Amino acid sequence: MACAALVQRGDPDRFVAAMAAPIAARRVLFPLYAMNVEVARAPWVTQEAMIAEMRLQWWRDALAEIAAGGVVRRHEVVTPLSEALSPELAALADEMIAVRRWDIYRDPFQDSAHFERYIDQTSGTLMWLAVRTLGAAEERVVRDFSFASGLANWFRAIPELEANRRVPLLDGTADGVRALAKQGLARLTNARKRRSDISNEASAALLAGWQAESILKQAAAHPEYVANGTLGTSEARKRLGLMLRSATGRW
Repeated sequence: MACAALVQRGDPDRFVAAMAAPIAARRVLFPLYAMNVEVARAPWVTQEAMIAEMRLQWWRDALAEIAAGGVVRRHEVVTPLSEALSPELAALADEMIAVRRWDIYRDPFQDSAHFERYIDQTSGTLMWLAVRTLGAAEERVVRDFSFASGLANWFRAIPELEANRRVPLLDGTADGVRALAKQGLARLTNARKRRSDISNEASAALLAGWQAESILKQAAAHPEYVANGTLGTSEARKRLGLMLRSATGRW
């Protein structure tokens, strides 16, 4: 499957999370994750802002076709995505592409609300689309969990973002990183208190956030790990943690 291969190359952590999900869920997860790979890298494959804007617009147009419920362009990702995603959710997916315009330019986030909206409309919307397609769930719970997951991923990306002359945090001091990590952990705790609001079928989409707790705890205890790119654990511990969550269903 082209989507699975694309995710394996471009987003290996989400790939193994999808492989840990039931086979039926993978038919939804791989097209969504493949779209995310393509959209996330669109602003970075060129130094020309206009070309990057055009690449994002191509995806917005493709999603608009799915949302309209008519003829959809043939494409290795868009075609299976149109089979997995309802028109309603395709319309919602537009926000996760529009917000990626921040990646094209070098302006810092305006304020904390802007930063949180970016995390929510990238990581959060992606996870919500997957959850909604797979089963019943309470959106607030998913959004809290996905914020923690998205923030953990953001922390890991900071060295590369800074190398590309982006300003990824409003407060990049040790205290600022620590406070943000604790905010993510608090929202993770809130989500886990309401596990019963996520159906078993939908919970497969939350496997993608299996590393959030350990990474956020590391960032809170050792904020310097964020800047020097040493957040995370060994591959063996990562895989074991995913296996346990997949087996128990306790995301």
